[in-house]
Amino acid sequence: MSPVLAWFLACRPKTLTVSLSPVLLGSALAWHEAGRFLPWPFLAALAAACLIQIGTNLFNDAGDFLRGTDQAGRLGPRRASAEGWLAPQAVRRGGALAFALAFLCGIYLVVHGGWPIVAIGLASLAAGWAYTGGRWPIAYGPLGELFVILFFGVAALAGSYYLHTLSWSLAALVLGVLLGVQAAAVITVNNYRDLEGDAQSGKRTLAVRLGRRATRWFYAGEMLLPYAVLLGLGAPGRLPMLLLPFSAWLVWQFFHTPPSAAFNRILAMTAALQLAFALLFALGLTIF
Repeated sequence: MSPVLAWFLACRPKTLTVSLSPVLLGSALAWHEAGRFLPWPFLAALAAACLIQIGTNLFNDAGDFLRGTDQAGRLGPRRASAEGWLAPQAVRRGGALAFALAFLCGIYLVVHGGWPIVAIGLASLAAGWAYTGGRWPIAYGPLGELFVILFFGVAALAGSYYLHTLSWSLAALVLGVLLGVQAAAVITVNNYRDLEGDAQSGKRTLAVRLGRRATRWFYAGEMLLPYAVLLGLGAPGRLPMLLLPFSAWLVWQFFHTPPSAAFNRILAMTAALQLAFALLFALGLTIF
């Protein structure tokens, strides 16, 4: 394993779209509602969101290994620290570097957007570290999905909208929840796949607390309920409705696939579907 490839895989590129989707859709909504699109704040927000997710992933990689959670035989994708590709201390430094670069992007965004961006940025960095860090990591309890909804959904989308318009929008909050719920489904897939191993290592994720049967239905709600909300969002919501059959197929796969490495494919497709949802909704906002 070359160092470059090891760092690339440690960043978990297949799910980085989770942080990009709300920035794209929030910016499209700003254009639709206010006729404003600012390219430099858009690019800075994209970079900051991606770097925060990379930093969170790297801290999670090192943290899970040092806590003994990532063990031989885990079903999930191979981790850089657990596989010995990179030293966990180096991975942690990589996470700190990603957060530092996100902070630099945030300085520009704060100059443009003011104190609301300070609050969103600092809270996002703190939550990214607390996801695996500290005495009570978010990832080791039942609030992982809620964390994702709030920070990779509502805060990211509404914050992106604010950067273009310097105002808030109820539509941005609603769309933030919709994208956040779909992003949370990625966490649900991950925790469902690792349920037994997480329980043995002391993690009390929502999947561990609910059990397999209830978690399957929870995932079904995450994947299908957003389409019910789309019905009340008018013409721009028509295009994402095209994804409903694919979402239903993913739910069927989730229900009928035994817990195994096959869930890594379901995880990647769940993240891809969220990006497709955001792109189709953004396209609908430009058409209608």
